[in-house]
This record gives sequence, C-alpha cells and structure tokens, in this order.
Amino acid sequence: MELKETFQKVKAASKTLDLLTDEQRNEVLKAVADAIIAETPALLKANAEDLAKMDKANPLYDRLQLTEQRLQDIASDMRHVSTLPSPLGRVLKDKTLENGLHLQRVAVPFGVIGMIYEARPNVTYDVFSLCFKSGNACVLKGGKDANASNSAGVELIHRVLITFGIDPNVVTLLPATHEATGEMLNAVGYIDLCIPRGGKKLINFVRDTAKVPVIETGAGVVHCYFDKDGDLEMGKRIITNAKCRRVSVCNALDCLLIHESRLSDLPTLCEGLAEKQTKIHADAKAYEALKGHYPDTLLYKAEESEAKMKEADANMKSIWNTEWLSMQMGIKTVVSEDEALDHIATYGSGHSESIVSNDETAQKKFQAMVDAACVYVNAPTSFTDGAQFGLGAEIGISTQKLGARGPMALEEITTYKWLITGNGQTRK
Repeated sequence: MELKETFQKVKAASKTLDLLTDEQRNEVLKAVADAIIAETPALLKANAEDLAKMDKANPLYDRLQLTEQRLQDIASDMRHVSTLPSPLGRVLKDKTLENGLHLQRVAVPFGVIGMIYEARPNVTYDVFSLCFKSGNACVLKGGKDANASNSAGVELIHRVLITFGIDPNVVTLLPATHEATGEMLNAVGYIDLCIPRGGKKLINFVRDTAKVPVIETGAGVVHCYFDKDGDLEMGKRIITNAKCRRVSVCNALDCLLIHESRLSDLPTLCEGLAEKQTKIHADAKAYEALKGHYPDTLLYKAEESEAKMKEADANMKSIWNTEWLSMQMGIKTVVSEDEALDHIATYGSGHSESIVSNDETAQKKFQAMVDAACVYVNAPTSFTDGAQFGLGAEIGISTQKLGARGPMALEEITTYKWLITGNGQTRK
C-alpha cells in the first residue's frame, strides 16, 4: 500500500489519545470551534474554489456549500459536543461470579475510524469532533468536489492540535482519489471501522469492496403515509417540511403515500410543495386529483417519468425507490394502511418513515410494522438528525441492524472490553 506509512502514523497517534483527559479534549474542541469562527473568510474562500467547479443545478451543490451561518452552526455543534458526557469508561456491566472473579464491561474507543464521504465539508468537522471526544483517531476520505474545503478544515484542526501538543496525525485527510479509497478499504490492521456517508452507489461500493469492518449509513428512500384519519393542516405542514426544508439530505421526503379516501385533500396537502416549486411524479389517481390544482409544469405522470428515467439509466429500478435529493418527489395512492406498509417494505431503505394519522390503532400498527431506523407519528422525517436527537453532532445515520442504528454519535462510535479482576482463582 502506498499509504501504508500514513496509516501507520494514524494508528500510532491514536494511542496517544488514551492519555488525554476529557477536560483536555473539551478544551481542544472549543479551541477548534473558536478557530472556525476566526478563520471563516479563509474557509469560505476555499469553499468558493470548490463551488466554482460545480453546476448550481447539481443536487450536491447545496451539500457542498458553506456559508457564514453554516460555519457558525458547525462551531456551535462542536462546542455542544464538548459539553456532552464522555462516552469512555462507562461501566456497561458489573458483576462478581460465584468464584469471586469481578467482571466489568467498559466502553472504550474503536481506535481508528475511517470516513468516506462526498461533497459534504461539514462532515470533516463533525467526524473530527465526535471521534476526538470519544478517543478515536480518524482517517478522512472526502470527494474531489470538496477537496479545497476539506483541506482547509483539516489544516485548521492541525494548527489547533499542535498548539496543544497533540499529534496532528489523529485526524488525517487522504488524497481525493479512487486509489486512496481502495487502500483505505483494505487497510486491515490500521483502520478499525469504516463508515461511508453518501449516496446509495457509494455505500454499496464500500460494503461490497471493504476488507475492514463497515457500518452502512445513509441512503434514504423516505415515505410519509397520510392516513384516512390524518389531520389536513398538520399533514400539509409535515409534508412541506419533510420535503422542502433541505432537499439534498438523506432524511428528505421522497414519496407521499395517500389513502384514496383523502384524494380530494391532495391539492391542499401539496400547496406548500407548489410554493417551493416541487416537481411531483404522481400515479394515475393522484395525477387526476392534482390536475388543474397544481402547476402543470411541475406535475408529471409517474409511469412516463419512470420510462424516461430508465431510458437514461439502464440500472434504474423504479421511480418508487428513487432517492431524489432534489426538489422532486413521488405520490402513490393506496387503498389501506396495509398497502402503505407493503409499499414501504418493498421500496423503503430502512432509514426514516412517517405516518400522519389521528387513529391510535393505525399509529401503533405503523410503528410496529415499519422496519426502519426511525419511525415517526405526526412528525416530519426531517428530525432524523443527531443534533435534533440531542446527541450533539452526528457521524452518520445507520440503516443496518447489527450494532448502531439510526443517528450515530458518541456512544455509537465506542466499543467495549471486559476487565476481569481475580485473586488467584484457577479454572477447573
């Protein structure tokens, strides 16, 4: 491996983190947050270099863009992480066996966490803050679209670490090349855990290629089911927020499922979507319900849209399992909650799903039957976020079931070890 020496330095640096107290880690995080605010002009200048190379129509543009407010939010999240209880040293189990052996299971860092992400420079800061707080070193592999932004961020972090006498190799940014990705995924013995954060294509590639352990995060095909007993005004607010708050994130709404008895209310439910210029790909019944009540230039028949998409992309499976990441969404009519549940089971990605209903039986059934990391009742999926869950920043949203599930923060990036204390006991 050409990057073997780099990985060795990170592994060695990770051991030095064990010597830091939680108070020292918190001071570093606060200092980095202060530096982000102080160096905002330089960080925005680097980000502008990346933005200049990307088409504004690209759905990734919003994810790539940093603003003064977004940097302030990043700094605020980092300060918040510094106030959170340390996840390290927590006693998860404590018992004494009949033979007198005392057993404790305690939380410890993984060691080195590798992060692969696309055009998301905020991830650089989020991953550093969570890994540093939890005693982990991190290897960052960002996309070429954000290379200037990521480089500027890591250089800033390095300068702060050096002032505290901390080995800067505890956070390392790899070259933005495919070759670096391949080496990272094969860095057995150096990287203890790899987390991909991006689109479905990236996540599938990492899962299928990696020789190091992987936690899958992210790809969201997100639904909201508007039940026959759903509140109209509540539904309108939830649907608009879930779709339009920020369309390029994985918790954004991709498909509205509506009970056929409420089709007459569909134009009202979609008023907020029309104001935000959202393109709708509707099945036949939903199309007829919206025709004449929704802008013609924004209303499409789902079947025709799917045919065009398949013509452009032979690998495209169905319009119903599309993660739009843009101001577009599907609308599907269902005759019952059971049909809505079947649709979600078929096309959902296990990320976040929501029901709008005043029927308690329907709510409980939805919560019990939907197999997803986050299941909402009368609330938008836009809340699937580590900070919103009170976890501080977030390293990703796991859609798998083994280990972490849902927003991953400090506790989710620690493992544990057993500590056994004896007094000379021997085993028969």
